[in-house]
Amino acid sequence: MSIPKELRYSEEHEWVKVEGEKVRVGITDFAQHELGDIVFVELPEIGDEVTANEPFGSVESVKTVSELYAPVSGKVVEVNEDLSDSPEFVNESPYEKAWMIVIELSNPSELDELLTAEQYEEMTNEE
Repeated sequence: MSIPKELRYSEEHEWVKVEGEKVRVGITDFAQHELGDIVFVELPEIGDEVTANEPFGSVESVKTVSELYAPVSGKVVEVNEDLSDSPEFVNESPYEKAWMIVIELSNPSELDELLTAEQYEEMTNEE
């Protein structure tokens, strides 16, 4: 299982890549493995506001539908449109091709509440 060291992680299995005042968000390798083959991804619109720990979309696999939770609060400024046509990217490339949204941070201090790679790895080892 891949857990890139430079990213931060939520307890809901989203990863966060800090890009200045913005963050790029997706779901982790652990999450996509648990969900199985992803067949549909529902994401918010550009301009939507998201709130930390609140749902912002969902992923549907052959096994289940699972909510996506915003790791931080802010405005959605980019959406990965490729996932509409190619939801399998979530399984194939969770950290590169399958980023989901970019959020312009409204409260950068929320980043401090996210897990480091080491903390996330420890958490997933317990599940």
